[in-house]
Amino acid sequence: MTLLVPRRTLSGRGSRFRIVPALAATTGPVVVVRGQSAAWADTLVRDLRRIGRSVLEITGQGEPDLPTLDAALAGLRPHRPGAVVSIGGGSVMDLGKALAALLPSANSPMTHLEVVGDGRPLEAAPLPFVAVPTTAGTGAEATKNAVIDVPAQRRKVSLRDARMLPWLAVLDADLTDGTPWPVTLACGMDALTQLIEPYLSARARPDVDAICRVAIPEAMRALLRLSQGKDGPARDVLLAAAHLSGIALANAGLGAVHGLAGVIGGQTGAPHGAICARLLPAVLRANRQACIEAGQDATRFADVDAMIADAFKREGSATALLQGFLRNAPLAPLPEMDDAQVAAMAAESSSMKANPVVLSTAVLAGVIAEGRALGS
Repeated sequence: MTLLVPRRTLSGRGSRFRIVPALAATTGPVVVVRGQSAAWADTLVRDLRRIGRSVLEITGQGEPDLPTLDAALAGLRPHRPGAVVSIGGGSVMDLGKALAALLPSANSPMTHLEVVGDGRPLEAAPLPFVAVPTTAGTGAEATKNAVIDVPAQRRKVSLRDARMLPWLAVLDADLTDGTPWPVTLACGMDALTQLIEPYLSARARPDVDAICRVAIPEAMRALLRLSQGKDGPARDVLLAAAHLSGIALANAGLGAVHGLAGVIGGQTGAPHGAICARLLPAVLRANRQACIEAGQDATRFADVDAMIADAFKREGSATALLQGFLRNAPLAPLPEMDDAQVAAMAAESSSMKANPVVLSTAVLAGVIAEGRALGS
């Protein structure tokens, strides 16, 4: 059993200043993919150019879609880049990771995309990819996939290969300080979901279980502190938990929350973290009930209850405690859609394959409705 993790990880405040020396091991132009608010990217670009490295800059505009990826590949391939650095949130991580994976070959992304494409393995090893998250959420700096929106199909799907794990992940909480609470909440709930789903996964494994048992209550405690305006160390804790969530999902899979979230996001454009936050309590309830009805062991749901209750310092199920926490939270709404159609599409997603029990489309549609009603 092998635990898939980034080749190297730097952590701690100020660790971002070790990126330029690390890139000395690479040659050729460096592609820097940045978020619109990633101001420190200017410093990195300046420092790279100061030592004579050619830099090609790309600014991420929202979640990466197939036309954007195609255009970026066409523009960058003639320059023969030697490395890719992403500085920003999960969407910027995904764009950079996809570029690093696809730049070494001439193939179209559709050759390798899951569900809507051919799903073929990469033909060449990715370029060295450096992931520098500025939000604590997706854990994309520790995963082997990149999520790409395919507008023509109204789907979000993955480009996936074990070799896509970052060459270097940099966890510097300085870059997350000052993140507005609504963004922190949505990102943090994504991370919490990505810790709970692998623990409950049909592919759960002991090493990932150990990670999740520590990180689930820590992530919840950090979110509670940040909700009260207590910054500082809670930022470091949440960033570490988000990173561990990436390791957990890369090795044990996800579940119905993410199976639904990919389709809902592709259909409506709703922000991913808010979707996960709204769906998580309802999915926990539905999965537990379905496991009990199927005669399956539901012990792990009690474990999750205990972890979440420990963070809140009061008794209650994870579903009830999370619903209370999120009831008046600043979450984007879940738009109206054809819930039954979305549920049917989600059943085909790769994330749904690791759900601990098969949920009917009727149950999944009910979960969507329950998530929409949260806080209303």
